[in-house]
Order: sequence, then C-alpha cells, then structure tokens
Amino acid sequence: MLRAKLSCAAGLSMLLLAACSTVEEDKTAAWSPNRIHAEAREEMNAGAYDKAVPLFEKLEGRAAGTPLAQQAQLEKAYAHYKAGEQAQAMATLDRFMKLHPASPAIDYALYLKGLVNFNDNLGLFSFISRQDLSERDQKAAKESFESFRELVTRFPESRYAPDARTRMTYIVNSLAQYEVHVARYYYTRGAYVAAINRAQAALADYREVPALEEALFILVRSYDALGMAQLRDDSRRVLEKTYPDSEYLTRGFKAREAEPWWKFW
Repeated sequence: MLRAKLSCAAGLSMLLLAACSTVEEDKTAAWSPNRIHAEAREEMNAGAYDKAVPLFEKLEGRAAGTPLAQQAQLEKAYAHYKAGEQAQAMATLDRFMKLHPASPAIDYALYLKGLVNFNDNLGLFSFISRQDLSERDQKAAKESFESFRELVTRFPESRYAPDARTRMTYIVNSLAQYEVHVARYYYTRGAYVAAINRAQAALADYREVPALEEALFILVRSYDALGMAQLRDDSRRVLEKTYPDSEYLTRGFKAREAEPWWKFW
C-alpha cells in the first residue's frame, strides 16, 4: 500500500513538472514599457503582425493610464488591420474611442475605421477576379463613408481629412455605380422594369457622378424594349443634353476595361 502511494505521489510530481515545463516564460517580464513598444514596432515594421499584437497588449497593461497605453491600442488596431483582421481592428478602435473620447488621436481612430471598411470592400481576391468594388455588397462602403464623414465634420483641419474626402468621393461614385451595375444586370436579362427602377434610383439618389450617364442610357434602352416611346424619347433628350458627347448613343454599352475604373490606389 505504501509503495502504491509513493508511486502515485511520484507520478503526480512528474505531471506537475511536465505542466510547469510547458508554460512559456514571459521574456518581457523585466522589460520597460519603452522597450516593449520598440520591440512591438520592430515586429510590425517587419510585417510580423501576429507577434506585434501580443506585445502591444502587454504594453497596454504595463503602461495603463498613460499616453503610451493609448498609443499601443491604436497601433494594435493598425496591426490587426494590416493583418487583414477586420473584426479585431474594429473592436479595438471602438474600445479606444469609448475609453478615450477626448483623446487627441480620435481623428486618427476615425480615419483608421474608415480604412478598415474601405479596404474590406476590395476583397482578398479582387486582384485575381478583377471585380469592381461597385459589384460587391456595399454595407462596408457605407460604414467606411460614415467614419470618414465624421472625421471631416468633427476635425476638418485634421491631417487625415484630405485623404478622407478623396475616399468619400470614391465611395459615392462606387455606390452610384453599384446601382447602375445592378440595373445593367437586369437589362441584359430582359428584366426591363427592374432595370428602370434601379437606374431611376441612381438618378434620384446621386448627383454629378460618372455612373449617371449609363443610368440614363439604360432608361433609354429599357423603355425602348418595352415599347414606351414617349419615356424613351424623354430619357434620350436628357441624356443628350446632360452628356452631349456621350459614346453610349453611338456605340452602346462599353466593354469592360482592362483596368477597373476605380483603381487609383
């Protein structure tokens, strides 16, 4: 009996030792906050975002209550963004804005939120499929626009405001083009009433964007297909007056270009 008890005790000790040996040693235990920050930045600059994120998290705890901890939160969000981890980046930014509403870096947080959703629009494999942003679901585009709009409204003089305004223009063009893309899809499949509805939605909701020229042309062709001569002629007159040099009237629908119309980044 005693021998069995000793054997069990020895076995338990070995298990405990084995468990302890699997616990990784915290190499940052003796590091200063500044050193952790420097190491995290080095990992991030090297593209090792999976290594940078836990270092920024440690820095948040070690430097709690300091500007350095706030900076660590933002840099962690950026690391998530660069790693393609949209949900984690957004959660980190939302937490930062909730905890530090008066931070001087709020404008950057808003800008980064806009970028996260903006880049999500492009899709991981869009460079392979050459899929136009306007052909994708537009939820992220609208959320991106709202972040940029809040930035330029609250912080018009921010260093990030000019780029945000440029991206807002692009997003509006994209949203209008999305409506027209759907309208053209319906037209090519003979769903002329649906095509008219989507083209009219683009014309009603957007102003002075390139996609409206095609929207008017889709109205002309759809009304013609339905035998609605008066509405066809009215739409054609508006197209000719608004776009007197429109190639749609002489060449019809444009072929898909080699480079997407939106690709300027």
